[in-house]
Amino acid sequence: MRFLGHIIVTGLALWVTALILPGMHLGENSASVLTQVLTIGAIALILALIDTIVKPILELLALPITCLTLGLFQLVINTLMLLLAGWVSGLLGLTLTFDSFWWALGAGIIIGILSAIVEAVTGLGERGRERA
Repeated sequence: MRFLGHIIVTGLALWVTALILPGMHLGENSASVLTQVLTIGAIALILALIDTIVKPILELLALPITCLTLGLFQLVINTLMLLLAGWVSGLLGLTLTFDSFWWALGAGIIIGILSAIVEAVTGLGERGRERA
C-alpha cells in the first residue's frame, strides 16, 4: 500500500512539475486525458522502481562525495534518476524529456519538495507506524 501511495504522490508531483517547468516535457499534449493519466502513472511507476532499485546503490557508491559536499550531491543523484527514468520511458514509448541537465535538476528539486509536502500532509511518509 505504501508503494502505491508513493507512485500516486510521484505522479502528482511529476504532473505539477511539468506544468511549472517549460523545459520538462511529460506525455503528448494532443493525447486524451485518459492517455495522459496512464502515461504519467506509468512514468511514476518507472521512477518509483528506479528509486527503489538503482538509487540506493548509487547513493552508497557516492557516499564519500555526498559527505564532502555536505549532501548537495543528492541533488545530482536525483537528477540522474530522473534522466534515467526519461531514458527508460523513452524505450517504452512514453514521453519524459528534459531540454537540458539544468531543467532536470530543477525538476528534481520541485518534485522532491512537492513529494515531501504531499507525504507529510497525507501521512504517507511515516515509517514504522501502523495506521488503524
